[in-house]
Amino acid sequence: MLKLTRRILAVIFWLGITLLFLDFTGTMQSLLGWMAKLQFLPSVLALNGISVAIVLVMTLVLGRFYCSVVCPLGVLQDFFAWIGKWPIFRKNKKAKFANRYSYSKEKRWLRLTVLVLFIIMLVAGFNAGMVLLAPYSSYGRIVSSFIRPLYIGINNLLAQWSEANDNYLFYQVEQHDNPLILWVIAGVTALILFVLAFLHGRTYCNTICPVGTVLGYIAKFSRLKMQVDEDKCIKCGLCEKNCKAACIKVEKGQPVLFDYTRCVTCGDCQTVCSKGALHLAPAKNQSDQSTLITPNNPANPKENDITRRSFLAITGTAIAAATLEAQEKTTDGGLAVIEDKKIPQRKTPLTPPGSLSAANLQQHCTACQLCIANCPNGVLRPSTDMAHLLQPAMEYGKGFCRPECTRCADVCPAGAIRPITVEEKTAIQIGHAVWIKENCLPASQNQKCGSCATHCPAEAIQMVPIDKSIKQNPDDGQWYDGDGNKLDWRAVNDLLRIPVVDTEKCIGCGKCEYLCPARPFSAIYVEGHETHREI
Repeated sequence: MLKLTRRILAVIFWLGITLLFLDFTGTMQSLLGWMAKLQFLPSVLALNGISVAIVLVMTLVLGRFYCSVVCPLGVLQDFFAWIGKWPIFRKNKKAKFANRYSYSKEKRWLRLTVLVLFIIMLVAGFNAGMVLLAPYSSYGRIVSSFIRPLYIGINNLLAQWSEANDNYLFYQVEQHDNPLILWVIAGVTALILFVLAFLHGRTYCNTICPVGTVLGYIAKFSRLKMQVDEDKCIKCGLCEKNCKAACIKVEKGQPVLFDYTRCVTCGDCQTVCSKGALHLAPAKNQSDQSTLITPNNPANPKENDITRRSFLAITGTAIAAATLEAQEKTTDGGLAVIEDKKIPQRKTPLTPPGSLSAANLQQHCTACQLCIANCPNGVLRPSTDMAHLLQPAMEYGKGFCRPECTRCADVCPAGAIRPITVEEKTAIQIGHAVWIKENCLPASQNQKCGSCATHCPAEAIQMVPIDKSIKQNPDDGQWYDGDGNKLDWRAVNDLLRIPVVDTEKCIGCGKCEYLCPARPFSAIYVEGHETHREI
């Protein structure tokens, strides 16, 4: 029952989190968004006390059940390990069980080294290194790189078929190209996971993953643990040979040893035991416990106590460090080929409304790609800048940030983009528009335009005559030339005008930049603000 229950829950969580990354309609967030917010590292970064408490309580009761059920990267490793158990890959193809694994000593030095480096990178703000080790985010990048493009491609094929049959159940979704570095990082991560899991099961979880290390040493104190009835156990070794965590040691004439820091409470050992000698039960007192906690040195309780204190200190440091960081389309109707726009070089990067500032986004974001996958306008794209590696960067070449959309803020589990209402978003200034005279059609080519002012949702752009001698009288609202002669409406309509930006009203949504017909660079673009402000 333990294994069956664990598998059912794991499939539910895995499918739910995967759907969050695949969904482009926005319907899944309200149903499944809590699954992303239950991920341990994002919860710590977001100071989500409820989620952190749930994970810690779960670990103190059931051990590393989180790693087997809630963590999508852990479930993915189980899938790869399951492939490795297929009869075609077994030495003894007729054996009832795979018998692929064997006990190995804990690589404590490696686990500690990776955890300490992770903490240092977290505190120092070295995003490029930190995001590579975040398990939930690693899974998000794999889905965004390999599964989501296939998912959207199938949807678009169904949309074409629907259109041809006057059925509008499906609709076309634009497929955005991911940067090469995202493909490379996601591909290398997936390859490493597959090889390690295929050959050795949970090696990645128990040697590299910092979340696994933290929860592993907390799991030493869990209430329920896998226990061995020595009266029933015949020391056949099946539990050891089928333990994907390599944490069970069976020797003739010796008590069965469990390393509970690596056990993920999967129930595989219980399933293969024909004598019913294994069961999940309240842990015994250390003095009469037959399944010892530290197989490296089970006979030295003093060393075990020192180990417990040292790892509790490291765990506390990790959570405290994270907490400290948390505080600190075409426009011509498709009748002509239009040159693609080039992204302007912004002095300050644009960050989504709700992210508070570029520094806050950098400190909290784990580059999971969930906000990018859920952006309906294609504004958020993975950054290739090493200081903000794969974190969301705003680009207005394919769309603009709609004032009524708060999807990225709704889905972010790490607190990098804080939840905001539509009303709050329309009052947040993330940047301001800048006019480039050399690119503007009225100023450089004597062509009438005004697209930026017409479409500005904040009414922050006004069109004024290029001829500065022509002015509007504020008293009667009429236009006059330099000699004081009143101009009729036809003359006024024929005036060439250029945009003037009111930077106090501009919210930086980028609609002007997106709709500007100038190519390859817009005549107006948005410059970011280091810190957002309300207007």
